[in-house]
Amino acid sequence: MQTVFDAPVDATLIDAALAPSIPGSMWLDVTRPRFAPLTGAVTADLVVVGAGYTGLWTALHAAERQPGRRIVVIESDRVAWAASGRNGGFVDASLTHGRENGKARWPNDIDVLERLGMENLDGMQADIERLRLDVDWQRTGMLTVATEPHQVEWLRSAALEGQGRFLEETAVRAEVASPTYRAGLFDAESCAIVHPAKLALELARACTEAGVQIHEHSAATSLETRGSTVCVHTEGGRVTARQAVLATNVFPSLLRRNRLHTVPVYDYVLATEPLSEEQLSRIGWRNRQGVGDCANQFHYYRLSADNRIVWGGYDAIYHFGRKVKAAYEDRPQTYRRLAAHFFLTFPQLTDVRFGYRWAGAIDTNTRFCAHWGLARGGRVAHVNGFTGLGVGAARFAADVCLDLLDGADTARTRLEMVRKKPLPFPPEPLASAGINATRWSLDRADHSAGRRNVLLRTLDALGLGFDS
Repeated sequence: MQTVFDAPVDATLIDAALAPSIPGSMWLDVTRPRFAPLTGAVTADLVVVGAGYTGLWTALHAAERQPGRRIVVIESDRVAWAASGRNGGFVDASLTHGRENGKARWPNDIDVLERLGMENLDGMQADIERLRLDVDWQRTGMLTVATEPHQVEWLRSAALEGQGRFLEETAVRAEVASPTYRAGLFDAESCAIVHPAKLALELARACTEAGVQIHEHSAATSLETRGSTVCVHTEGGRVTARQAVLATNVFPSLLRRNRLHTVPVYDYVLATEPLSEEQLSRIGWRNRQGVGDCANQFHYYRLSADNRIVWGGYDAIYHFGRKVKAAYEDRPQTYRRLAAHFFLTFPQLTDVRFGYRWAGAIDTNTRFCAHWGLARGGRVAHVNGFTGLGVGAARFAADVCLDLLDGADTARTRLEMVRKKPLPFPPEPLASAGINATRWSLDRADHSAGRRNVLLRTLDALGLGFDS
């Protein structure tokens, strides 16, 4: 059985559309401040490893909770260079990678998780407004579209559960004009879009204004405990602090016991050149919602402030050995597949060309949303495993880390999701075999009207299944 995305697309159209594209995230094509590397020995109350969203929200909120606290952030490369500067810029309220995933794993907590997720999104918007962060924030909502007949009932059921407003085919195509759409589900409140790199850079600015020290090109090499303190070493120096937060996302943790809990899965993105008003009028999209389809192998897309279409998803590639390598970002077959799917979705835009192509590694764990932990006598907190929905959840994760370090009993720390870790991935070659078999099975389900095979049903029964 074929899906709408299996239809052929003229290869010469794909060649012409990709020809102008340059490698690298368009979001990072902005002016970025530089922060000096760490040299010598410094002391602090809190050291944060990683200057992405999680690390920067941690540092900022720590400074606001306790003004005067000495806080140092160390970053191996530059602020926002990894996931925080490469994602689609979707700020989703969900902390659990969707309600269905959360409900399947923590049925007793799901209502609290949904409430905390919305509070986190509202709080993020309030922080952005209060601190006057220039991040192209738009609370546009999320439009989920059905592109296959069996997906229509999924969306209808979600609407009946209060997850949004169901749109029949005519209504959804009036919002965004694609011949692939059969129905839609619109949630006006649960999602915003943002310029992802600007968000990280503006958070860094807010941190420095709050007294936080940030050091780029200062990769952490080791973590040791010294009495009542922890010491993080870099090639150029060290930070001795009372407490530490490890916000290293997909990169190997300084705590070896946490390394098997995540694997890097590569996601790929295209961005068009800016659409003219006439081109944009062909597809409508006047309300600028974020859009995603509801297949297992799904696409996500949105408009940038200058009317580029950012188009990503579908392929999610795991490479044997769970390494993060720049070489994995160059995958012509995936960029060609994404371009083909773009033109199947918007055949009105055959004169549109792509300006950028890029990729990045997503930190995935076996429950597909963040997990936390404490180590070294409660002096070190860590979090990762966001599985592609970290733009909003990272702020919540930062507050959880600070609560854990404070030993605070809060609605956040009482969550089973926070108190329990996911199962680790097995070592190679089992990890590669299992992940790729699962990916193949998800693709087969998309080509079988959503029917899940024995492997997927078994994973579901074990609490390891994935439903996007």
